[in-house]
Amino acid sequence: MSSATNPKSSSSAQEAVLSVRNLAIQLPSGADRTHAVSGISFDVHAGKIVCLLGESGSGKSVIASTVMGLMPEGLRADAGQVLLMGNDVLQCSQEHMRTIRGAQVAMVFQEPMTALNPVMACGEQVEEMLAQHTPLSKAQRRARVLEIFQHVRLPEPERIYASFPHQLSGGQRQRIVIAMALILKPALLICDEPTTALDVTTQAEILKLIRELQEESGTAVLFITHDFGVVAEIADEVVVLQLGKMVERGSKEQVLTAPKESYTQALLDAVLELEPAARPVVSNEYPLLEVHNLCKTYETRRWPAKPRLVKAVNDISLRLRAGETIGIVGESGSGKSTFARCIARLIEPSAGDIFSDGRSVAHASVSDLLPYRKTLQVVFQDPYRSLNPRQTVGESIIEGPLNFGVDRTQAWAEAEELMRLVRMQPDALHRYPSEFSGGQRQRISIARALACKPKVLIADEAVSALDVSVQAQILRLLDEIQQRLQIGILFITHDLRVASRICDRIMVLHQGQLVEEGDASTVFRAPRSDYTQKLLAAAPGRGFQFARSGAH
Repeated sequence: MSSATNPKSSSSAQEAVLSVRNLAIQLPSGADRTHAVSGISFDVHAGKIVCLLGESGSGKSVIASTVMGLMPEGLRADAGQVLLMGNDVLQCSQEHMRTIRGAQVAMVFQEPMTALNPVMACGEQVEEMLAQHTPLSKAQRRARVLEIFQHVRLPEPERIYASFPHQLSGGQRQRIVIAMALILKPALLICDEPTTALDVTTQAEILKLIRELQEESGTAVLFITHDFGVVAEIADEVVVLQLGKMVERGSKEQVLTAPKESYTQALLDAVLELEPAARPVVSNEYPLLEVHNLCKTYETRRWPAKPRLVKAVNDISLRLRAGETIGIVGESGSGKSTFARCIARLIEPSAGDIFSDGRSVAHASVSDLLPYRKTLQVVFQDPYRSLNPRQTVGESIIEGPLNFGVDRTQAWAEAEELMRLVRMQPDALHRYPSEFSGGQRQRISIARALACKPKVLIADEAVSALDVSVQAQILRLLDEIQQRLQIGILFITHDLRVASRICDRIMVLHQGQLVEEGDASTVFRAPRSDYTQKLLAAAPGRGFQFARSGAH
């Protein structure tokens, strides 16, 4: 994997591996605008990382798909060039592109679970690339795969080779996808939001790995992200896009510390600081929700090994008051979501108790849980998957109240009021989820959760996949709703910046154990646990001084 063995890395640093020239991609007739991207020009040189930065709909992924020769159906390039190693991708046949993909350009996708075949061992999936593009024997291919697994720092390469995607962690799956992309030593690596769904420590490891591999082999990297912390950590150059137009281009230092355009500055103003925000004092001592010594134990059976007990949640307690937000943070596998699902009674706790309004619900029957279901509602990470695509927004929102006996006319009137509460027009109730942006769908999900007039809201990674500006809007919205309705919020997140912005108290989980708990200012400014200190140190872009206008 060294540069000496990679002939592509010896290219002149002045010669661009990828050169995009005045690219314009036309949208189908009837779309909101005529072009997905228009007038886009930038270069990616060997040994450099260029970040495409912008909100959803800015054209980032369309550009990446075009470079890969995988332009979405219905789109058409009507101007410009996309020169990859001197060849115009727009003029290449699909047969020719199949020989280029993997060998000259490769892509790492955002969600490795959807990029990997669930019924195929991970080693075999990477080996397919070698079988398609090289004359190596089966034994040679296997040896090369084990070598690259070791290179991307996967533990026990032989075990990983034989494992299926579902048997690995999110970080390990992402390393598999990176190994697959790098196995043929491409000249250009495209990374499309590869760390968005990862916790901060895994994210830091993946970013470090990409940077090291890129420096070692001289690979050119086109990195797509909406996370400014990631940009500060990894970029050499930055291209800022808005609604298909390029609004700013320059070095990382110039764009992030001295932006020329107001749009770039607005994005920077929306970046959350890793510093606890000033929050109103929670004066109400009455607990909406109490959890006592909650445990959840799973028995794993993997033949021929003996069954093994795994304590996903071990002896955790909390007390949530009206108007209070408790943040539950930790890495993947720390037990955050399991803890939340036990509290919501989506899964059965193994031990401990849960009290709502003084009533125990930890082991209540399905019928006895009905009042609790109304009291506690959940907002999930992916609003598109949590909304029924065949139902209008209005039908989704009123479904809960109707199940609890509310008259349809009254439920619809309350749904219209909820749409105003989440800053959307009531006529949106007649449309379908696919007609909205990600941020709008999350507002709809919040409205649906509030339709049953809950006292407790569980937000499970509710903003992690959103752009910084939309993320800031949703967090402000949750703040406003909480102050108006005095609901309690359990906020599950791996994003420490988000937790510092919205939470009154923080609970840090690690391998099912509560390792630290306290008010947000204490946990973020003077963490006692070594693990909490490790999480804070791993936050991308920590210490980088972004330009601030003071407008936020």
